[in-house]
Amino acid sequence: MDTDPSAYFEGKVALVTGSSSGIGEAIARRLAGAGARVVVNSATSVDAGEALAAVLGDAIYHRADISDEEACRAMVSRTVEWGGGLDILVNNAGFTRVIPHGDLDAVTDEVFRRIFDVNVMGTWYLSRAAMAPLRDSGDGSILNVTSIAGVRPVGSSIPYAMSKAALNHMTRLMANVAGPEVRVNAVAPGLVRTPWTADWDTLHESMSEAVPLARSAEPSDVATTAMGILASRYMTGEIVVLDGGMQLR
Repeated sequence: MDTDPSAYFEGKVALVTGSSSGIGEAIARRLAGAGARVVVNSATSVDAGEALAAVLGDAIYHRADISDEEACRAMVSRTVEWGGGLDILVNNAGFTRVIPHGDLDAVTDEVFRRIFDVNVMGTWYLSRAAMAPLRDSGDGSILNVTSIAGVRPVGSSIPYAMSKAALNHMTRLMANVAGPEVRVNAVAPGLVRTPWTADWDTLHESMSEAVPLARSAEPSDVATTAMGILASRYMTGEIVVLDGGMQLR
């Protein structure tokens, strides 16, 4: 079996959720550049998703809200029909709402449920739906994009941080039962410059003093780490923190 990471992705079929912009787009572009066939997804941003799929080459766009279990099943079915199988699932789609941690009353049931419906239930639905074709691949890989907020008491809101902590544990639990055919890992970034955080200027500026590497992450930083994890055939159940050294301080 070829262990050269540069050759690992050639011809593999990859589904990347939330990939019309930001981290998901960066991972989708990197996968396509390495020779993978890519399914681009978003719940909204249809024009951006279709435009990205068009420039990636061997790629399609599929609109789906991952909080809908039937939509997850349909997306996996279309992926398998189009690609002839499924080798890689990147669970990147997520939702948040900026709420100060101390303002408990601002966390409405509606917001709490929406965060968990997308971040936790959506990842669960899609991973479960994809498990059979990933097993059939014989070398399947799931990568969950979580957050430093699931490791430390930080993040855009308490429900968001809780949802990412749940994803970290889901990663380990699923890895424990998915092998040897499927590896399950996660990357947990710190603050990343994405469309979601574009107007968080003060927070981005604070990274120069808050972390040893003196900056926020870029989507390309996360994509580089994601590619390494996906190509690591003896790694499963790991939560790889990518925070510029924040945990050192």
